[in-house]
This record gives sequence, C-alpha cells and structure tokens, in this order.
Amino acid sequence: MTREIAAIITVFLLITTNSIGLIYSLLVLKTKLFAKYRIQSKAYKTGIFSERMPLYLFNFFTLLLFAGVGTYFLYDFFEVSIFSIPVILFQVIFAFIIDDLYFYFMHRWMHENKFILRKIHSIHHRATTPFPLEYLYGHPLEWIMGMFGVIFGFGLILLVMPINIYAFWLFGALRNLHEIHIHSDLKLPFISKIPFISETRHHDDHHAKLTGNYSSTFTWMDRIFKSNFKD
Repeated sequence: MTREIAAIITVFLLITTNSIGLIYSLLVLKTKLFAKYRIQSKAYKTGIFSERMPLYLFNFFTLLLFAGVGTYFLYDFFEVSIFSIPVILFQVIFAFIIDDLYFYFMHRWMHENKFILRKIHSIHHRATTPFPLEYLYGHPLEWIMGMFGVIFGFGLILLVMPINIYAFWLFGALRNLHEIHIHSDLKLPFISKIPFISETRHHDDHHAKLTGNYSSTFTWMDRIFKSNFKD
C-alpha cells in the first residue's frame, strides 16, 4: 500500500459515512419513516436543511483536506502490512476512551466559559432539535479543537506501538457514524441496545436544554462528575 492509496481510502471513508449521514438526514426531515422514533415533538424549522448546508459543506471539505493530507504525510507512522484483529480492537477502544475523556472536558469548558459559548459553541447549539448532519454544523475552530482527542489517543498508542492503519480507519468510520446518529433525534430500538455506548437521548437532551450530558461516545464521565442532565 502506498501513501497515496492510504490517503484516498481515508477520504473515501469520510465521504461514505457522510453520505450515509446525508441520506439519514433527508429521511428524517423529508419523510415520516422515522417519525415514531423521534425523541422531541417539536417540528423541524422549514428550510433548515438548506440553511445549514453552507457551513456544513465548508467544514466537511475542510475535514476531507485535513484527513487526506494528514494521512499522506503521517504515513510512515502507520503499520499497513498487518491485519490483526486483537491489535485493531485494542487501538480502536483505547482511542475512543482517550478521545471521549478529552471531549468531555473540552465540551464542558465550552459551556462554562461564557465567551467561548457565546462566540463559538453557540453556533452548534442553534440545533435545538438536531438532525444527523448537524454533528458537523459548528464553528470550524470547534471541530478542529475536537480533533485533538483523536490525536492524543493515537499519539499515546504510538508511544508503544505503530498505529495500525485499519484501526485508524475503523475508528474514524465508527466515530463519524456515532456522531451522526446521536444528532438524529431518534431512539432506534436496535441501536439503543448497544452496550456501553451513549444513546441518542443523552446528547439530544444536551441540545434541548443546553446543559449537562457533556460526554459523547460514552456516558461514564457524566456519571463520575455528576453532570448527567436532570429534569
């Protein structure tokens, strides 16, 4: 595998997962297919999809550029010749734990720092009733800051072993799909049963109330620091 192929696959996976998010969003907004699974009863604002698109597309294409170029230039840090399921699982789970730990404190800080909340994070919270693609609707600085959790996770792995390229790709795909789903405002029965993973309601309550439930992938940080949303 060459560095060019690795970069292309990274970009392809991002395009694929976000295409799923696009289709998911259109089904949520334009049909009644998932109506009975909605968490909030509040109707979506007319024209919200078109209104959100410019910022979403800017962030998405910037993300593609960062991810593709990053994979290309960091290629030498990846292990590309070994497909080891135990190594892949370990690296993916470890990266998720570190990423979620970082995200919790970053996200909580964005709410407790009133300047940051007003100037940066409030853009994402225009989505009081979110739909899937709104996971990437936010100030560009916010999602760039959010990527440091991924850097820390895989950076720590790199201290003891090479980063497995398949673990990197799997993590990226799963992280995107999870972010897309927790912004869907849907409680789908077959997904809500996945153990250890935060449910949509956890993040949906955060968007609806603008407080508490700062974790993303898991919920244990909110339980430890007693920041679970309460009515």
